[in-house]
Formats: sequence, C-alpha cells, structure tokens
Amino acid sequence: MSIDEYRYRIQPVKGYWFTSFLVKELSNRTGCFETTLDLGLTRTTICLKNRVLSIGGKEINITDVTPSENHRVVLYDIETGAVYEVLRYTETGFYKLKAIALDKAPTLEINGIHMHRITGTDPWKDTLAKIRAAGISRGNIVLDTCMGLGYTSIASIIRGAFEVYTFEIDGNVLWVAERNPWSNRLSSDLIRIYRRDVTQLIHKFPDSFFHRVIHDPPRFMKSTGDLYSLDFYRELHRVLKQRGVLFHYTGEPGKHSNFSVVRGVKERLEKAGFKVLGFDGDSQGYIALKVS
Repeated sequence: MSIDEYRYRIQPVKGYWFTSFLVKELSNRTGCFETTLDLGLTRTTICLKNRVLSIGGKEINITDVTPSENHRVVLYDIETGAVYEVLRYTETGFYKLKAIALDKAPTLEINGIHMHRITGTDPWKDTLAKIRAAGISRGNIVLDTCMGLGYTSIASIIRGAFEVYTFEIDGNVLWVAERNPWSNRLSSDLIRIYRRDVTQLIHKFPDSFFHRVIHDPPRFMKSTGDLYSLDFYRELHRVLKQRGVLFHYTGEPGKHSNFSVVRGVKERLEKAGFKVLGFDGDSQGYIALKVS
C-alpha cells in the first residue's frame, strides 16, 4: 500500500477568533478601529457600539463570543454562523487551543500539558528555534515526525523547504488544527500530512530521502515509547541523506520528569549511527548528523 493512501487533506475553518485578551480590548473601545480577529496574523477594521461588533456585514454581540475561561479561544465560523470554543472532551483526554496573548500563536494543550514552550517565549518563537537548530534551508526535503498544530511544517516551508512530510495520529489534534488560524498554511501543497503513526510508516520511505528531520515527540510515556526507541532512531538515520541533520527535542534534561529516558536519547542516537553534535539550549534538543 502506498504511503499516500494515508494522506490527509486539512480543511481550515474560516472565521473570527475571540480570546479574553481581545474581549478585554473591545470592552474598552467604541467606534471604528483596527484590531486582530485571527490571533495576530492580520489587522482588520471593525466598528463597535453598545458591545455589538460590526464586521463583514455581520453583527456579533461580544457577550456571545466571550470565552468561558481565560486562555480559551472562541471561534465564530463565518460559513455556518456557529459559535463555539475550540476544545474537545474525548475518551482519550481534553484538547484545547490555548491563547497566550492577543496577537501570538496559540498552543495546543492536551490534558493540561502544553505542546509548545510558553515560558519566556511563545509557540512561534519556540518553533523558529527548532527550525534554526535543524538548519533547514532552501530546497530541503523535511520530515516533521509529529505534526501537532503544524508550526514546524509551516515554518520549514517559509524557510524555503521544497517539501515537508508530517504525521499526526490523533484525529482530535487535526480537528483543533483546522480551527487554528496559525495552522491554515497546512493546506499548502508543499506539506504532505499523513494520519498515521510515523513509527509504522517510516519504513515506506527510501534510504537517504530527507535532508532534515525534526523529531519533536510528545513527552515519554508508555503510549509514546516507540518514538524514543532505538529501532525508530535507526529508521531516522536510514532515511536521512549523508550529512543530513536531525533535531530531536527533549526539553531541558535536568527538569524532565523522565530524566533517565531523556538522558538515554543521546546514547541511543549514537547507537543508531548518528554523530551527536551536542545539546542546543535555545531550542532545548539534540542536534545530530548522519555521517559515513
């Protein structure tokens, strides 16, 4: 079966996004002015009177789009008129698009765990640090092992990558990404999304296929252990071109709840054939090279 049998076409939802940060700003304004309705990606002129917002021929009462809790994001779907918070309760957990500022990229929170660093940085800056660590440049073919909200894939394309292959096993994460304005560029033809576990499909790629690999897995637990395994690292080594670079995010080893596992990443990467160049403090991960 071809790997493209598992390809997923993301369908971004068009709308306006409201956060507690935005509602606070609107509550102190009246008349016509510019603000952001997509978490900082663009600026839009709106008119506001008696807490009723006029935009694009629509009237929206601010009360109707006020988040029920701080950091939640309310989406006003332009095409359907539906208004709801971008969150999901499922049997596997609680998924939430979490706003961190009026005009910054949000993060994905799963069961209370942030998928990006937000202390002293923001999700987009966090992503750019990883892109720099991986040395992604024009013309590269990139493997982004764990998509999440897709910031790594999007930033790679902005940096000049020729093509990005990325994997996301969790349909709830894809649902959130489709409702996150900062993830809209995942619809690019240059980004190939596969709804499957990367550890199960990586064998379908030929040897020496990728110039760069960014491996930013969820934290280690029983269900994610394969993403930290020696067998998987050997596959990452196989699919990288000679002199290709792997960036492996771990977080700060000394602060990791599974310190022994993170400490073992370097050892397993070396056993897989990589030359580990070192730990990069800015991006908080290991940089490794494939050499003969």
